[in-house]
Amino acid sequence: MTETGFPLPPDLPVPVDDGAATHLAKMVLPPLALRATGGEIVTLSALPGPRAVLYLYPMTGRPGVLLPDGWDLIPGARGCTPEACGFRDHHVGFAHLGAHVYGLSSQDSAYQQEVVDRLGLTFPLLSDPGLQLAEALRLPTFEVEGKRLYKRLTMVISNGRVERVFYPMFPPDTHAEEILSWLASSRIA
Repeated sequence: MTETGFPLPPDLPVPVDDGAATHLAKMVLPPLALRATGGEIVTLSALPGPRAVLYLYPMTGRPGVLLPDGWDLIPGARGCTPEACGFRDHHVGFAHLGAHVYGLSSQDSAYQQEVVDRLGLTFPLLSDPGLQLAEALRLPTFEVEGKRLYKRLTMVISNGRVERVFYPMFPPDTHAEEILSWLASSRIA
């Protein structure tokens, strides 16, 4: 059984573009090997194509577990579950355009596997608990309750290179549609 319907509070703060992702266009992904929720190892520099969508998110919540104090006040923090559901719900559209979707956070694979199972996700989540990708590409992060987390960001990857970056990204519940629309309007011949 999959969960649906994760309405976002109407007064979430909107993240502003702090320039922390402007350097990413055209960068080559490092040969970083990360564990996916299916147990396989995925090498970022070898993501399948013609395109891959790699969306980074801070952390997903879990029913019955409190989110960090003040979570809803951090611009861009809230909405990881609705974002994941959006990518799940548009799976056919991404496949039709030849785009493979991957989610990535600093949460461990066991935690992420529960999310994949509970939400019925149709794509793998990659675990980067040491934020190795953040270090390699100088990606934007933030800290809450002593934990360093990724800021929400999406990269469209083509042949191991960043083709397009979406940052900041808001609202998260319609983000998959935004990416799908961009892919459809900029098809690779």
